[in-house]
Amino acid sequence: MRGIIDMERLKTTVPGNGAPITEWKRFLIFMRTHPSFTIGLVIVLANLLLMIFGPILAPYDPFEANPAVVRQAPSAAHIFGTDLNGMDIFSRVIYAPRIDLTIALVGTAISLVIGILLGGYTGFWDNWFSTLIERVADLLQAFPPFVLAMALVAVTGQKIQNVIYVIAFLNIPIYLRLVRSNVISVRNCTYVEAAICVGGSKTRILFRHILPNVISSALTQASINIGWAILMTSGLSFIGAGVPVPTPEWGAMIAVGASTIIMGEWWSSMFPGLAIVIAALGFALVGDGLQVFFDPTKRS
Repeated sequence: MRGIIDMERLKTTVPGNGAPITEWKRFLIFMRTHPSFTIGLVIVLANLLLMIFGPILAPYDPFEANPAVVRQAPSAAHIFGTDLNGMDIFSRVIYAPRIDLTIALVGTAISLVIGILLGGYTGFWDNWFSTLIERVADLLQAFPPFVLAMALVAVTGQKIQNVIYVIAFLNIPIYLRLVRSNVISVRNCTYVEAAICVGGSKTRILFRHILPNVISSALTQASINIGWAILMTSGLSFIGAGVPVPTPEWGAMIAVGASTIIMGEWWSSMFPGLAIVIAALGFALVGDGLQVFFDPTKRS
């Protein structure tokens, strides 16, 4: 009854001999034929490794200010230079994924779980409560995300956990609408009707037969939203509404270095800015690749 996924797995064979191919081998073949996805995956893995080992790899304490080396250009001692507080920029850049990725991953995970549950409910049950949930989601998506995020952080307080909650809150409607549309498209399929005929409860049918066949699109969207969450976190920190200074965070580092760019001291802002661009690009490439990988009609 789980039909779609299982049938696709049965049809996947090794060209030439008809032998079945494992999902892992198919994934490796996909990596070889889609270099952009492979590049994105390398970027994501590198950021995850920095998230874990960044504090160990940092040559200087990312929280320590040294007045003797204030605003130094890139050199052998400080390869990314130092900021106006005398902090080593390289150490802070490679430490920052522990902050930015934690916020992005946890916030996206919370919104993914809640969004899948609400999307499954509103797509499978047609009652006043599901209609209310949909209207609230429409209302949230009517506001500009960055403006709403600023307002929520201002109300809840400038703390890392509050930024996580704000990221999760803003992303929930995205997964809700995505999963809901997928549930509506499959709830009248034959395998769902068969499950109803044998006496399965709606809750069991939803979690056993429907959600496993529709959540792939939500998982793909999650990768893209992680990159968006990094940009949102950095933007909030840049204007002073996100992660408080002197926590090593890419957006806050750009804000610190912005005042010295006019004097030709470009390194304080350029290196954390590049880190944001590369990280967001990596997650976007992975998200686009997963969308193709999970959709048999788009595979080349």
